[in-house]
Amino acid sequence: MKIDSHQHFWKYDAVRHPWITDRMSALKRDFMPNELDGERAAHGIDATILVQVDQSENETLFLLELADRHPSIGAVVGWVDLRSPRIEDRLRHFSQFEKLRGFRHIAEVESERFLVRDDFCRGIACLRQFGFIYEILIYPKQLQAALELVTRFPDQPFVIDHMAKPEVRTKNIAGWTAVMREIAKNPNVYCKVSGLVTEADWDHWKKEDFRPYLDVVLDAFGTERLMFGSDWPVCTLAASYQQVLEIIEEYVREYPADVKGKIFGGNAAHFYRLKLAQHGFAA
Repeated sequence: MKIDSHQHFWKYDAVRHPWITDRMSALKRDFMPNELDGERAAHGIDATILVQVDQSENETLFLLELADRHPSIGAVVGWVDLRSPRIEDRLRHFSQFEKLRGFRHIAEVESERFLVRDDFCRGIACLRQFGFIYEILIYPKQLQAALELVTRFPDQPFVIDHMAKPEVRTKNIAGWTAVMREIAKNPNVYCKVSGLVTEADWDHWKKEDFRPYLDVVLDAFGTERLMFGSDWPVCTLAASYQQVLEIIEEYVREYPADVKGKIFGGNAAHFYRLKLAQHGFAA
């Protein structure tokens, strides 16, 4: 089973999507499942993990509605206010939704210490009792706080989105490498091999630009905790779906088929507890 562990859908709204800047004007429109279906079919993607982009419970419900209508959406990662004093009640409410697997906060726009704030950590502490994972979306400057977070909650499943957005454009790798290696020592943390092209020079990147960063995460996390993600449609700012897929396919070309199977699906199926039968695969 081939799984894209990270993609988005939205109905564009300038107020709800302020992160889509003028430089990203190509994203200022709707992106819905019918548009991704062609890419999935062309590249043999059986299922996707649909991830939030709007910090509202309304968007979480919108994504869950899409998942109910489209079997190719294997799981949803939504948003809930983890800082709320009513967080346990909200998580109990959301636990009724079969395809909801966890939550994400756009922490990359927050302070460097946001992830270890007391109110935020109180919310993280509630996730495990409901079986929810948490996705960490950050820049390298926030990696130290991420390390403290995942170490504080050793039984909570985490995944680092987009390899923590390393500075591919400037080839700044040393600081990122050191903390990523420390984070990877925590077996409760996975890492998405995604989002790289938009951290590079959008118009002039080469596949070789990404190899040093891929070398680090493969060595640190191993083949059991990495998962491919396209970051569609955000990736289209710098590359086509096919180009994004080819970067990782070429990187693992010499690896055994079972290793490729883990990175391109098996690890995501395990992490998100996908019910494979709904996609026509045996469990």
